[in-house]
Amino acid sequence: MQAKDSNPPDGGYGWIVVVSAFMVMGLTVAVLKTFGLFFVEIQQHFDELASTTSWITSVTIAVFHLGAPVASSLCVQYTHRTVVITGGLLAFSGMALGYFGFNIVWMYATTGFLQGLGISFSWTPAISIVSHYFSKKRALANAIASAGECAFAFMFGPFFQWLISQYGWKGALLIIGGIQLNICVCGTLMRPLASSCLEASHCKTETPPCNGASRKDKEDKSPITHKTFNWMLVRRPEFVLYAIFGILAAMSFFVPPLFLVPLSYSLGIDESWTASLLSILAMVDFGGRLLCGWYANLRVTKTIHLLAMTITLISTSLMLLPLANNYLSLAIFTGFYGFFFGTTVAIHITVLSDVVGMPEFDSALGLFMFIRSTGGFVGPPLAGLIVDMAGDYRAGFYMAGATLVLSAGFLVFLDRLQQRKVKGSKIRTKPKKSTLPYPSLHLLKHQ
Repeated sequence: MQAKDSNPPDGGYGWIVVVSAFMVMGLTVAVLKTFGLFFVEIQQHFDELASTTSWITSVTIAVFHLGAPVASSLCVQYTHRTVVITGGLLAFSGMALGYFGFNIVWMYATTGFLQGLGISFSWTPAISIVSHYFSKKRALANAIASAGECAFAFMFGPFFQWLISQYGWKGALLIIGGIQLNICVCGTLMRPLASSCLEASHCKTETPPCNGASRKDKEDKSPITHKTFNWMLVRRPEFVLYAIFGILAAMSFFVPPLFLVPLSYSLGIDESWTASLLSILAMVDFGGRLLCGWYANLRVTKTIHLLAMTITLISTSLMLLPLANNYLSLAIFTGFYGFFFGTTVAIHITVLSDVVGMPEFDSALGLFMFIRSTGGFVGPPLAGLIVDMAGDYRAGFYMAGATLVLSAGFLVFLDRLQQRKVKGSKIRTKPKKSTLPYPSLHLLKHQ
C-alpha cells in the first residue's frame, strides 16, 4: 500500500530518486519526442499515407495521457516502485513487438498502445514520488527530474538516426526497447518512503527514533495511508481552475514545435539551419528548467505567481516570434520561447501539489493529466484550421500566445481564491477577546 509522508526528508536518498526520475523522463518522453525519425521509414515500409502512419504517435500520446489516472490509482494501491517497473516492461514490450512489424495495425497496438501505456506507467509515478521525497526543495527536485526529457532528446536525435542507418528501423526499435529496460532499474531505486517509517515503528520504545523525536511524535507524523483513488477532486474549485489552466496551456504548448519548421521553410531558411532550431530549443529548455527550479527553491516568489509570470512571458515570446524574417531573429525568438517553456514545465507540477496538498497529489496528478489531454488533442487541429484560413503559419503562433494569456487569467483567479480562503481561516481561528479587561473583574462578576 502506498503511503504519504507528512515530513519528507528533503534530501539524502531523495537525490537518488531524483536521478532515477531524470533517467525515466529521458527514457520515456524523450523517446516519444524523437520517434518522428521513424516516421518516413515506417511509412515507406508499409506504403501507407502520412495521415495513416501518424496515428502511431497519436495513439502513443493518447494512451500516455489517458493512462495517467490508472497509473496514479495503482500508485495509491501499491507503490510507485511497482508501477514504474511495470511501465518499463510495457515500454520494452511495445518496442520489441514492434520489431516484427506485421502490418500498420500491429504498429498501432505495439509501438502505439503498449509504448504509450509504458510511458504513462513510468512517467506518472516517477514525477509523483519526487514530490513525496521533497517539500522545501520540491521545485528544484522537480526541475532536475523533468530536465531529463531535454537532455536525452538532445542526444537521442543523432543516436536514433545512426541506429536506423546501421540496423534498419526494426532493429533500431528492438535496441531502443532494450535501452528502455533501464526504466525497471530506475524503478527499483525508487524506494517507498513508507518503508523507512514502518521500520521506525518497529523500534523499541526506549530507543530514540531518528531526528531526536519522541516515539509519540513519530507516530503523530507517521504516513497517512490512502486506500482509494480520489475522483472527487473535480468538485474542488481550486483543482477545477488549475485543470482549466492545464487545458488551455496544453492547447498552446503543442503548437510551436508543430509549425516552427514549416515557418522557417516559408522564410527560405535552409534545412540544415532549420534543424539547428530544434537543438536550440532543447538546450534553452534544459537551462530554463534548472534555473527556474533553483530560483523557485529560494522561495523569493510564490510558485503560482512565478508560474503566472512564466506563462505571460511565453505568450509574449510567441506573439513576437512571427515577426522574425531571417534565421538569426527566428533563432532568438525560438530561444526565448524554449527558455520560458522550460521554466513553466519546471514548476507546474509543484504548483499542483501546492493546490491540492500532498495527501491527494497522486490522485490529482492522474486526473490533471487526463483532463489536460483534451487541450493537447484540440490545440494542434484548431491551430491548423486557423493557419489554413489565414494562409500563414504565423497565425498558429498568435493563436497559441492568445490562449496562454487566457490560461494565465485562471491562475490569477486561483490565487485570489486561495488567498480568500487563507484570510477566512485566519478570521475563524482568531481568539475572541474578553469584554472585561482584567481577570479579577471577571472573578468578581461571578461572585
